[in-house]
Amino acid sequence: MTKWAPVSDKEKYGVAIANFIQDGPHRLRLNVGDAVYIHEENEDWYYGCCTDSKSKKGIFPKSYIAVKDSIIDKTGPHEVVIPKEPAIIKEITSVLREWGPIWKQLYLTNRMEFDSVRNMMYELMDSRRKIMSGTLPVDELRELKQKVTAKIEMGNAILDLDLVVRDSNGNILNPDFTSTIDLYRAHVDATKRIKQMSSAQVDITSNKSSSHYCHNLFVVVKNFVCRIGDDADLLMTLYDAKEQKLISESYFVQWGKSGLTKDLDQLNNLRVLFTDLGSRDLARERVYFICQIIRIGAMELKETDHKRSTIYSRKATEADGMRRPFGVAAMDITDIISGKIESDEEKQYFVPYVQCGERDFMDSAIKKALSCKEITQKEHKGQGLWICLKLLHGDSKQVREENPHLVSGTTALARKMGFPEVILPGDVRNDLYLTIVQGEFSKGAKASDRNIEVTVKVCNEKGAVIDGVISVGCGSENLSEYHSVIYYHEDRPRWMETFKIAVPIELFYSAHLLFTFKHRSSNDSKDRVEKPFAMSFVKLMQENGTTLNDEMHELLVYKLDHKRHMDTNYLSLPSTRAKFNAILQNSNTPNGQPNKNIVAAYQAGAASLSLRDSFHISTLVCSTKLTQNVDLLGLLKWWTVPENLENNLEALMKVDGEEVVKFLQDILDALFDILMKNSDSELYDNLVFKALIFIICLISDRKYQHFKPVLDLYIEENFCATLAYNKLIVVLKDYIDNIKTSKEEDRTLLLQTMKSMEYIIKFIVHSRKLFAHLNEGKGLNSLNCHLNSCFAL
Repeated sequence: MTKWAPVSDKEKYGVAIANFIQDGPHRLRLNVGDAVYIHEENEDWYYGCCTDSKSKKGIFPKSYIAVKDSIIDKTGPHEVVIPKEPAIIKEITSVLREWGPIWKQLYLTNRMEFDSVRNMMYELMDSRRKIMSGTLPVDELRELKQKVTAKIEMGNAILDLDLVVRDSNGNILNPDFTSTIDLYRAHVDATKRIKQMSSAQVDITSNKSSSHYCHNLFVVVKNFVCRIGDDADLLMTLYDAKEQKLISESYFVQWGKSGLTKDLDQLNNLRVLFTDLGSRDLARERVYFICQIIRIGAMELKETDHKRSTIYSRKATEADGMRRPFGVAAMDITDIISGKIESDEEKQYFVPYVQCGERDFMDSAIKKALSCKEITQKEHKGQGLWICLKLLHGDSKQVREENPHLVSGTTALARKMGFPEVILPGDVRNDLYLTIVQGEFSKGAKASDRNIEVTVKVCNEKGAVIDGVISVGCGSENLSEYHSVIYYHEDRPRWMETFKIAVPIELFYSAHLLFTFKHRSSNDSKDRVEKPFAMSFVKLMQENGTTLNDEMHELLVYKLDHKRHMDTNYLSLPSTRAKFNAILQNSNTPNGQPNKNIVAAYQAGAASLSLRDSFHISTLVCSTKLTQNVDLLGLLKWWTVPENLENNLEALMKVDGEEVVKFLQDILDALFDILMKNSDSELYDNLVFKALIFIICLISDRKYQHFKPVLDLYIEENFCATLAYNKLIVVLKDYIDNIKTSKEEDRTLLLQTMKSMEYIIKFIVHSRKLFAHLNEGKGLNSLNCHLNSCFAL
């Protein structure tokens, strides 16, 4: 048996990480979190005492203690062990230990302060974790310290504990070095702060609960294990299994055949935040986290030869860069998303992958992975994805501020494919989500089916490629062209590949999508001479000035003759089956038969129409500047055709509410622009007022009430009509004056006006403030007269 020996200075302080309760002799009872001073050691045991009861010494296992850094002060008669940690961490730890027993007593005596103290303790623990992470910038650390000290002061006041006085930086004042007057002033300031925080606590709580209209899923990719032998693209996203569609953008990671991410800056830092999730997303029946694995290599998967030296490995060719389907990993996260299971960023989940069959499309592989109830160890052989998940609440800015130890500047943001439940004024988007769905192509001169690759480019009206507007997923650099997955010997491929196209608004109007189809040969020499055999295209804007509709589009396929010169003349050809059918319909012969000359005209030239082939895509536009609604477009661009202004204002009140709130700021800007610039006040002022009432009533509706803060923000920060107050008061006064003689429909409008009075007054007051700021308070008497006459009893 070894003797007891003194421990080194580095091991004299520790914290219990588990409860230790044994009835044997000389055992020291420990609870989780107890701090201990360690004096001696003997193999697997320590001898020491708890810091809060130094007279009671005993032994305890080493495995139950986490040794912490400390400083040993030997200047006095006895050595003193001082934990080496920030003062604020020591204070939080001390406060939590002091509050713990009192909090339990609050529960036993059924005191109403129980919940508020519990919440404060949770907040202090969370703040302690953030500070100890060491990832906070200096300014955020300073701000967090101030919040912590304020929380401690408030908690001490609730529990009737002693008030700790501090300086302006939150540091505890030492009475030995601080004058009595300074201590008194610090006491007075602290008391004022506590009173202010207590009165504001109810408002803060209600604001926090109402601000949780946005939710986020934080995901950390810990590792990916797959014996693939080639490089791979990993595309991770959220998927609705019931509706069989993607919910969010993809998170894109390039994985090397060496078993590590190709971007070494991402090593141990593969983090993504799936943002913009609303309450309806959290309530979906079956939500999955899926990872599509795309192999980058030759057409056929070759067995990895580990014996061959890498020094003499053959040079990579163009045929080695094909994107081939490999597998899908899927995990049901419905309970995590809905909050039924508490999520923890430290808990790791293993997600095994299902390999694609020889004739499987990626779409069918996803469905196969979702239908697998459980994959055994024998089947997955330890191959798959290791991830951590945590559900976070609030918008992305709020999440960054509250969780800096999780969400940093390098964390990728994967937005929802669609608008969030609330669109803030500063959230400007112009994204087009394009899905390559499927195609059907004839063999032509080929003896067997082709290996078809689709290349997607975004071009302007001159045919020049618009660079850097295609995003495969967040975490990757933007591309100028996209290459699809290739299916072996398949003339009816079903791709179902979705990616984002973000074209600047000024280029969007004249841009179009160009799709070229090419056979990829497994023979490198043959593959190098292969050229695209066909093409399709579609313009991003329709002839009526609206964007492509959110729907499936069947595009026409044009065979390419490379012996003939082809320029942008193809833009004059019909791009979709619907347009082509409309042309045929208008050019039918008297007996109702299609005009063969029309068909023949499209089958001449470098691009020849192939009616037997087809190509389908699906589009989803998420733009706060471009609309698919003709009536709304007419209002937003009212100055282009001013004679239609009356009809446009009337039509606004028939537009779907979803579309109105989506373009709320632009609509309000247009309405006040009309109010200021039109000379026919009698007609247009009334119509603009009706439109304002319509919008305010819409936002007051329960379905859209979470847009009220957006309207408040618009009035405070974006509203700039300095003369609007005058016209709004005149119309309002006219409504009130004619209440007795007005028709039934006007009385209904007046009732709606009364319900909207809060925001009408806000517009009037803010407009008047802007006017006064510019004109040094002129016109105040006129405003007072109008208001008095409006609301005179």
